[in-house]
Amino acid sequence: MTTADNKTLDINQIKALLPHRYPMLLVDRVLTWEANKTITAIKNVTANEEFFNGHFPHKPVMPGVLMIEAMAQTAALLSFLSTNVKPDENSVVYFVGIDNTRFKRPVVPGDQLKMDVEIVRTSRGIWKYKAVGSVDGQVAVEADLMCTIRNTVEA
Repeated sequence: MTTADNKTLDINQIKALLPHRYPMLLVDRVLTWEANKTITAIKNVTANEEFFNGHFPHKPVMPGVLMIEAMAQTAALLSFLSTNVKPDENSVVYFVGIDNTRFKRPVVPGDQLKMDVEIVRTSRGIWKYKAVGSVDGQVAVEADLMCTIRNTVEA
């Protein structure tokens, strides 16, 4: 798994931390992370993505809600890595809020969505993040995300 010297995660390490699976697993690789601070991850967007069948067949564009979800999954990885807790099958990360969202560029097949997420603060089980998704250095999406991790057995 990860160590202080190894700050990248491959898809198998990501799958060990996130419960998401195809077609909802939207993080392909973690490039770097620093506990309680930042994480950078990528999503390689291919023409074979299921959502392109309906969004839109004549001009495929990654839905904005999935860009937000990809950034939220990246944020969840940072939270799990920062707390050094491996979630079990009862752990779920829920959105608490999404603010200041802006979409500035469409994401299309062939793009690599790079997600930079930083922890703004944590308080009483609520994590607040600043997230930016970019393609080729151009901002595609940005948002302030708030999430919480809950055990579904206790919820």
